[in-house]
Amino acid sequence: MKFVRPIIVAACASAIIAIAPAAAQTKWNLPTAYPADNPHSENLMLFAKDVADATGGKLQITVHPNASLVRAPDIKRAVQTGRVQIGSVLISLHENEFPVYGVDVVPFLATSYPEARKLWEASRPAIAKQLASEGMLLLFAIPWGPQGIYSKKDINSVADMKGLKWRAYNLGTARIGEMVGAEAVIVQAAELPPAMSAGVINAFITSAATGYDAQAWDSMDHFYDTQAWIPKNMTFVNKAAFDALDTPTQEAVLKGCRDRGNRAAGRCGKTGIIGISIS
Repeated sequence: MKFVRPIIVAACASAIIAIAPAAAQTKWNLPTAYPADNPHSENLMLFAKDVADATGGKLQITVHPNASLVRAPDIKRAVQTGRVQIGSVLISLHENEFPVYGVDVVPFLATSYPEARKLWEASRPAIAKQLASEGMLLLFAIPWGPQGIYSKKDINSVADMKGLKWRAYNLGTARIGEMVGAEAVIVQAAELPPAMSAGVINAFITSAATGYDAQAWDSMDHFYDTQAWIPKNMTFVNKAAFDALDTPTQEAVLKGCRDRGNRAAGRCGKTGIIGISIS
């Protein structure tokens, strides 16, 4: 019996050693609205890998693509409330909350990447300040490709758009539908394929990347390269979750966002950065 206690002590010590690394590991969930092979999702996965490598696995970020964890309109709220720690959304999706979120979907305001960058530099401080007031920290922004129109019919004039079942995904695209006399139908990116195949929509404006994701050619006969605007996705983190990290881990997150921002000039964290191309 005199050997029992040492054995128990040794067993307990082994158990503590075994669980110590797991207890030290922090896990974050990062929902996004787009398929795993979408450039934005791939960029986020590389960001997660950069952070994991830089922290020796201390911070693990799991990317949940294709709205599998949180629907696109709910991602920002989920980060704000702490349901998830970090998220990425199309900025203009929340124009109804704060008008500046919609500035990069004003048609023909910024139709090239240099112009989109200038617009981001001008709007970034206001966006970062708004997120901060809601308990979130802006990390980085990445642009989409220029927007073009997919349609089931010829569109040779604005009059040809009247009566279309026009897919809208934010206030800006809904306004376009209203102005041309189309019927605006709210459809998020993950819902595009069934909406097209069922005839719920027969026209929409989006990037070539989203057109590819949804295999728009299966339902749409026409594409018009309008290059109407270059929208952006922003990635942001719950400020309390970020503050809970130790300093080296925080620095790894900020370095990761600089790298995933395509190593563009600028500062991460306080003001966010934008990449000119998708890596």
